[in-house]
Amino acid sequence: MAILSKLQPLHHPLFKKHNVHVEIKRDDIIHPIISGNKWRKLKYNLQHVKKTQNINGVLSFGGCYSNHIHALAFACFEQNIPCVGIIRGEVAHVNNFTLSWAKHWGMKLHFVDRKTYRRRHDNNYLAELQQQFPHYFIVPEGGSNELAIAGVAEIMSELKQQTKFDTLITPVGSGGTLAGLISGDKENYDVEHKLLGIAVLKGADYLINEVNALLPATVKKHRNWQVCTNFHRGGYARFSSDDAQRILEFNQTTAVDFEPVYSGKMILAFLDLLAQGYFKAGERIVLLHTGGMQGLGGMIERGILNTADWPTPKRVASSE
Repeated sequence: MAILSKLQPLHHPLFKKHNVHVEIKRDDIIHPIISGNKWRKLKYNLQHVKKTQNINGVLSFGGCYSNHIHALAFACFEQNIPCVGIIRGEVAHVNNFTLSWAKHWGMKLHFVDRKTYRRRHDNNYLAELQQQFPHYFIVPEGGSNELAIAGVAEIMSELKQQTKFDTLITPVGSGGTLAGLISGDKENYDVEHKLLGIAVLKGADYLINEVNALLPATVKKHRNWQVCTNFHRGGYARFSSDDAQRILEFNQTTAVDFEPVYSGKMILAFLDLLAQGYFKAGERIVLLHTGGMQGLGGMIERGILNTADWPTPKRVASSE
């Protein structure tokens, strides 16, 4: 199969100090807009929509700065598929960096309060939405479903062609990416790799059940994976000024950009684990860059991050 993203060595003085070999899978540069795990998750979902009769469009869920909503809007724009976003938050956010582009690309935005949004997994609520938007294919928040697992699993097929490794590390939000990696590992290798998911939100022990629920029955016996839940830095989208500075310094040293909500928390967790002596000497480690760089737009816009320090996300789609 074709390789969608390159693998490159990552160099840092701490890697030499702890005698580990580190590479990074650059899924963040698969596509200028639909990057990282969102591209992987949407691939087969949108193929399903396009080849299935009587589907009029796609409906999904996300917050006001959602990477998934941003990617879905452009992917549907590119493929001429109508789409609807059920957005947690206030209409006042409609012109922020993320949602202004989603709207620009044709996504219809429907804002709901937090109480309603919490029903996004409730079958009765989904039935109500199905009545409101007949024949729309509903994709879960974050894009994590069975079709997404197949897309993410292809990362492991690519890695088999690119390198040999002991451990793969990924940030975890909804659990779909980790589930896809587990599935792909089981399908492509005789020996299980160690797969570490770094939870980016607080109180994330439930993600273990979420990952297990997403795994195909044939791969549920994979046991060499875990979700690390103590590196959330205070909760979803929360981080300290010290956290941000450490990520910036890592970016500058490695010449690869990471943002502080997903990929950056993975990096900080990795550095903390290195300092704790978690990895054995000579261990070969792959970090998965899952993208999400568009999120910097909203943080810069709100003054959370300084535009002089962080890369400004692309504001104009290449196909426009």
